[in-house]
Amino acid sequence: MELEVQIGVAKTKKYATSFSGDTVEVIERPIGGVSVVLADGQSSGHGAKWISTFVVRKVITLLAEGVRDGAAARAASDNLFTERGGKVSSTLNILSIDQQTKTLVSTRNNPAPAILSIHNSIQTLNEPSLPIGIYRGTRPVINEFPLEEGLVAIVFSDGIVHAGNRYGKKLVIEDYLPSTLSNYPNDPQKIADQLVLHAMQLDQQRPSDDISVVVLSVLSFSGDEIRRMNVRLPLLTWK
Repeated sequence: MELEVQIGVAKTKKYATSFSGDTVEVIERPIGGVSVVLADGQSSGHGAKWISTFVVRKVITLLAEGVRDGAAARAASDNLFTERGGKVSSTLNILSIDQQTKTLVSTRNNPAPAILSIHNSIQTLNEPSLPIGIYRGTRPVINEFPLEEGLVAIVFSDGIVHAGNRYGKKLVIEDYLPSTLSNYPNDPQKIADQLVLHAMQLDQQRPSDDISVVVLSVLSFSGDEIRRMNVRLPLLTWK
């Protein structure tokens, strides 16, 4: 069976801040496949954006050179530690489709779990995991899964975890996902959108933290062989 991968990303900034401290980038792997990298810099605003951008640029540079995901994550951690003396941190998630091994690889330096769904059976990847940059030699948690139709991987920044806390509510993503996956089985962008919109609703449209969601879906190949990427970036504060 021929397969294709689709990636959906949705993100929004903390209420009353100018910058999102989260950074997301997608890069093609040098020997086939694709990787999507999400970093959430400590705190919020411009300082957090600098941290997350620093981390993501280091990771995608190494991935483009053929460095393995785990080694790229460790190098980014050591670089951030050296640059800022262990005084700042960042979470880091890498989701990769590796065409050589025909696997999905999840690399995680993030206390928040990653979520895996295979035909709507949800698995939480929640092994203990530290952010990068605080200690030298911080290692990621790595999970690998064979590619198959219906495989969905979801990673997110801690704005999802904290959504609704100020109002005595909580987004239990494992409870919220089944209906969303059922409603949008072949649309990772819709899944990402719905998670962010629900988190914003729990925060009464005033997010208490930056929120980012990445959804990667493995689907049956359909249509043509053209590769496509769509980006929507509101410039509401453009001067």
